[in-house]
Amino acid sequence: MTAPSRPTLEDVARLAGVSLGSASRALSVPDNLKPATLERVLRAVNQLGYVRNGSARALASRKTRMIAAIYPTLENPIFAVSIQSFQQTLWSLGYQLLVASHEYRPERELGLLRTIVERGVDGVVLVGTDHDDAVFELLGQYRLPYVLTWSIDEASSRPCVGISYYESALNMAQVVIDHGHTQIAICPGLSYRNERVRARIAGVQAALQRVGLKLKPEWIIEQPFTFEGGRQALHTLMASHERPSVLICGTDLQAVGALAECRALSISVPEDLSITGSDDIELASLVQPPLTTVHVPNLEIGIHAARSIVSLIEGEQIPNATTLPTKLILRGSLKNLASPH
Repeated sequence: MTAPSRPTLEDVARLAGVSLGSASRALSVPDNLKPATLERVLRAVNQLGYVRNGSARALASRKTRMIAAIYPTLENPIFAVSIQSFQQTLWSLGYQLLVASHEYRPERELGLLRTIVERGVDGVVLVGTDHDDAVFELLGQYRLPYVLTWSIDEASSRPCVGISYYESALNMAQVVIDHGHTQIAICPGLSYRNERVRARIAGVQAALQRVGLKLKPEWIIEQPFTFEGGRQALHTLMASHERPSVLICGTDLQAVGALAECRALSISVPEDLSITGSDDIELASLVQPPLTTVHVPNLEIGIHAARSIVSLIEGEQIPNATTLPTKLILRGSLKNLASPH
């Protein structure tokens, strides 16, 4: 018995009464088609049981219309929000998104990338600018366009979209100093293979140096970007013989964890200790007291990253560095020691 032949895109176009090009656009960039035309094509697809042959299409066009993105984690809300805007923008441009995570294990990134590249993608988006040389060598070997995101490196020719973590941390530290704090501790994250953490430390140090202060080495508490990381940082600081008046955290997750540990130890925030975060996730405004933090443009990073990688794939020029602005959000977790009583 002969197996029935698979329906083709030509069959779909014929049944829908549209051109082959319109049928193709309906399945790749549906937003670019009139609703009535799109409805006819989709009805024909369902009626015929048509399934696109991705492998054949990729071989014919030498494109998969697939973009891969490797994140350090999928647990932090800032990445989830950015992934959503990244994916929606890619859809509007006719591309799909493949997401992977190395869970803050940089040594896993090369293996993940190799698997992704061998399966076939048109471009790659990575988080941060600090990656193993072998990562860039692999991308070059396959001549794959790539964009680095979240942080920027204006001194490099590698395309990047993000914020200045140095300026963000410097601005936060300056506001903390302006509020009368001189005993300052930080929980910036883990600095190994993470230029964003190193930039945070440097930014705080620069702000302190401006006013003749120094960041004590024992008050640089490196912990993961998690609730538990913030708890551990707070616990470490409170166990020392000298205590700071403020803890600047690298993320809101750490700051919320530190707040929780303060409650467990009956430490009043901000009366006994001020705490600040970064990212401005939704939770930052809901905890008590609400967190002073840095608003990071998560949505915009996703949108710009998608547009940049597609532009590179399609042979267009983009700036080496696209720097997006951050904004300091003052809330109740930062006490003003400089105000008169």
